[in-house]
Amino acid sequence: MNKIIPNHTPAPGWKGGFIEKHPELQYKDGVANLSTLPFNDNLDKIHNIKRQQRVLWPEFTWLTKHNDPASRCFQMFAPDISRAGYDTVGQNWAVICPQQGTYIEGFGTINVEVTVVKQRGWVNESDKSLAIDMVVRPKIWFSKDANQSAYGKLFWGAFELLNKLHHLPISKDQAIILHTHRTEKMEHVEDPEVIFVRDKLYTPKALDKLPSFTLHNNKAWNYANLEVGIGDIAKTGDEFVDSFNQLVMNLFNIGSGNLLQPESVLAWNVWVDAPTKVNQTEWRNHAQYWRTSIDVDHCSPDGNGSKVRYADGTEFSAAEELIKEALQAIWDFVKKHI
Repeated sequence: MNKIIPNHTPAPGWKGGFIEKHPELQYKDGVANLSTLPFNDNLDKIHNIKRQQRVLWPEFTWLTKHNDPASRCFQMFAPDISRAGYDTVGQNWAVICPQQGTYIEGFGTINVEVTVVKQRGWVNESDKSLAIDMVVRPKIWFSKDANQSAYGKLFWGAFELLNKLHHLPISKDQAIILHTHRTEKMEHVEDPEVIFVRDKLYTPKALDKLPSFTLHNNKAWNYANLEVGIGDIAKTGDEFVDSFNQLVMNLFNIGSGNLLQPESVLAWNVWVDAPTKVNQTEWRNHAQYWRTSIDVDHCSPDGNGSKVRYADGTEFSAAEELIKEALQAIWDFVKKHI
């Protein structure tokens, strides 16, 4: 496991000028309208990025129960889980978004990856501001445990047998895809899937202030925020797979405190260290580096995040019996079709 040392002084080489040449993209009355800036596919312009801001303290928050402010919980995901990549004048060209693994001993890992499909935006190091629009596709799939229990071997034997007839989410290529949407209406953005990364911190309406354990002012160089509405699972056209996928999502949400329950809002404050120069090869390999670490070591390569906690600091704990019931529901469903 690597230990990341936060950078506190921006690396040399910043020129700036992009946002000054495009005043139409600047914040006006707290709103940045990027509609005149074309999107680019997230992986197509990595050759353009020269600088990056690394999210070393990604603070997520969501309601574990619909419409119940008291159920709001907070979790810092693993460091360096996201990055913004841009050129020396300040046009943003690529975004790395989160990957997370929920490990079930003897069975395997439920993987979640937020894939960025396309993005557009700008960064201004001179005044520590930014605005990025992006479209994301959360993907969820299983990967097996190298040290499987007898129960796990039974599960995976059945999965692999059924996978010959159906495309089950036992690999990223066959992952469950989750619909997401923007949480606020914007006249200048017609596509509801476009979400915004913007300046300032997100503070839930029911709270006067954020819990102190979610604040990193003494270490971070800057911060921003984004919100995403969680939708339904994308249909595959295979009724068996759709039913199976729903059971998998039920299991994931039980274990995570309903992190991805439909009709909920997932928000996160992204605290970054000072800008650093980009190694483009390392950037391209970053996602696979993370995936290997999660699959093999069951942890993030640069250290894991915090436990899930409520605003008063009390830890959330998924009931073990509910996890067992969700696994049993998957097994009962599978047995009917073998």
